[in-house]
Amino acid sequence: MNNGEEAVKLPQREPTIRMVAMPSDCSYTGDVFGGWVMAQVDIAGSIPALHRAKGRVATVAVNSFVFKQPLFMGDVVSFYASIVKVGNTSITVDVEVYAQRDPAKPTCIRVTEATLTYVAVDDERKPRLVPPVD
Repeated sequence: MNNGEEAVKLPQREPTIRMVAMPSDCSYTGDVFGGWVMAQVDIAGSIPALHRAKGRVATVAVNSFVFKQPLFMGDVVSFYASIVKVGNTSITVDVEVYAQRDPAKPTCIRVTEATLTYVAVDDERKPRLVPPVD
């Protein structure tokens, strides 16, 4: 491997979302825009948060965001999101991002990791209590 890439295996669970990086997601050189990755991480993180909140959530903080390796056009990108903390109105989620590339010699690398905090909101977009677990 090159460029500091370390081959890994995907986590042994279903990804929250999975997609292929397309030309419209990339610069003219084929590198995926960081903003595209950030948007997808926010979507992936919101999914377990809205299920746990049993309704609407809003992103209130990006606690950390680390780009470890670049993504390239054609990479199959898998986003794994898991809740790490639940407060009175907030839910904190970790998101790990993996790229699978080069079908001729399949390689999987961890490309990004992030922690985001969401707040449960009501119909007026005001914070509300996260309901207890059933």
